[in-house]
Amino acid sequence: MEIAGRKIGEGYAPYIIAELSGNHNGSLDRAIDIIKAAKNAGADAIKIQTYRAETMTLDVDHPRFRVNGDSPWSGDHLFDLYKKASTPWEWHETLFDVAKQIGITIFSSPFDFQAVELLEKLGTPAYKIASFEIVDLELIASCANTGKPLIISTGMASIVEISEAIETARNNGAKDIALLKCTSAYPAPYKEMNLRTIPHLSQTFDVIAGLSDHTLGVGVSIAATALGAHILEKHFTLARSDGGVDSSFSLEPDELALLVSESKNVYDSLGEITYAKGDTESSFKQFRRSLFFVRDVSAGSIITSEDIAAIRPGDGLTPKYKKIIIGRTVKEDIQRGTPVTWDCLA
Repeated sequence: MEIAGRKIGEGYAPYIIAELSGNHNGSLDRAIDIIKAAKNAGADAIKIQTYRAETMTLDVDHPRFRVNGDSPWSGDHLFDLYKKASTPWEWHETLFDVAKQIGITIFSSPFDFQAVELLEKLGTPAYKIASFEIVDLELIASCANTGKPLIISTGMASIVEISEAIETARNNGAKDIALLKCTSAYPAPYKEMNLRTIPHLSQTFDVIAGLSDHTLGVGVSIAATALGAHILEKHFTLARSDGGVDSSFSLEPDELALLVSESKNVYDSLGEITYAKGDTESSFKQFRRSLFFVRDVSAGSIITSEDIAAIRPGDGLTPKYKKIIIGRTVKEDIQRGTPVTWDCLA
């Protein structure tokens, strides 16, 4: 997969997506500052969401139109929440222009066909299907028809629903598809992350796999890198103390920078299956234990256990030869501190 010239997958460090979501707090200037902060932190992309409250739900004051359960939005009226969290459509062109000017990729999660049309006009390089939309096969088909790379979050989805989404995407022209393991809880409990699903997603559906991470901190995303996650997505804000609909489980700039650097370090450390020693490690081989004479020994003497010991550095024979060396005769005078070698034996 490739998005805006950045290759994603085997052979490349994880692709880091900073999710702006509703952390703009209703301010275009703040949204722009978040994009700039994501760029400064080293993220590959900033992602927004494209929807209107009117196309998401109804403005009906009924219990079924309120958020239930343990979440930052518990009790909120859906229409009011989406209106507050949405990124105004009139901002989109400005946000795309700013991202282009500073050199960070920007794309979005569309939630209806009109959103796809808008994003196409803006030249979006990719589409993200949010976890809650994975069952909207018509939306997936609309995005797939553009031929752009498609990233699909799998929160709450069964393996059958994931299969239907993949089949729909492929049948409608999508060639580059990635699946993100996601636990749709805010914040997500560590014990419910099940990161071992990441390689299974990749193998089962023959796609790039990654993680949309709603846990606190960066540890889970870094661990996912070791399990083969090629895309890491985290919600992002300037400061959690500023508040906002997603601020409680969003990263701050220094944390995003840490995720960028540490995920790359973890990726670099994976390497390959090998028992060969690198140049750096080989230079320390001299500090392994080896056999040395620990007292002066005269020529013709028989070596005793008191004459030699396994000490550092590693200039002598390895310690496994100690029993063989004891009882052998030295052919020349030996000074204390001389490594034991086959040449010094008669």
